[in-house]
Amino acid sequence: MLKKHIVPFSVVATLFILAKVFTYQMPLTKKSLFKEEKLSSTITKTDSIEVEDVVKPLTLMAQLNFADETLPLGDKRVERKMKKILAAHSYKNTQTNLLHQKAAKWFPIIEPILAAYGIPNDFKYLALVESGMTEGTSPKGAAGIWQFMPGTARTYGLRVNGDVDERYNLRKSTIAACKYIKDMYKGLESWTLVAAAYNVGDGRLRKQINNQNQDNYYKMKLNRETGGYVYKVISMKQIMEHPKRYGYKKPRVLLAYNGG
Repeated sequence: MLKKHIVPFSVVATLFILAKVFTYQMPLTKKSLFKEEKLSSTITKTDSIEVEDVVKPLTLMAQLNFADETLPLGDKRVERKMKKILAAHSYKNTQTNLLHQKAAKWFPIIEPILAAYGIPNDFKYLALVESGMTEGTSPKGAAGIWQFMPGTARTYGLRVNGDVDERYNLRKSTIAACKYIKDMYKGLESWTLVAAAYNVGDGRLRKQINNQNQDNYYKMKLNRETGGYVYKVISMKQIMEHPKRYGYKKPRVLLAYNGG
């Protein structure tokens, strides 16, 4: 009789122990799952946070360009030269609004012609460099707003003789300048180099490119006038687009034309 009761009792005891163990494990499992869910939620939230790019203001050199061709950044020599020429063209040093007055008069005629010939709008500033502060005929014979030499003027369709000189006709001379600029671009394939060639001559610039094995204007060794020419053009662009920054007051006519 004793043996018959011992077996069922041992079975019941075993089942009781297993039930206790299972009861204690349940809260731990739920707690563990809760931690995993919380961690997963935290990771998801972290991953969903968008980190905004901090936009730093551009340096002066990073803002400057000619016909969308930039200046070399980090070149201290170029930076010093650019700042020096910009300062030379500030109102403090020029003490005149003549440049802005001429721009207000010339640009409405020049800009549509440049666009019609596919020439970058920045080339209008060459006219200011050539004739913005002084007018008349140069010692070498260049004349008009675009300072054409007689031979070059005739090559591009302008009449230059004892009776008429179309180099002084803004519309006609601008058309001639566009044709000349386009011809130079075919060989140079750089608007910056074209601007430099406008000053020194296409043939002379090509010779320097070949001799120096260098076609980066800012790294070339050129005569003083040509070496500073594009810097002057960019300076003109700056004082026209940001006159107040350089001490100028923009004339009402130019203000209205530029929509600002």
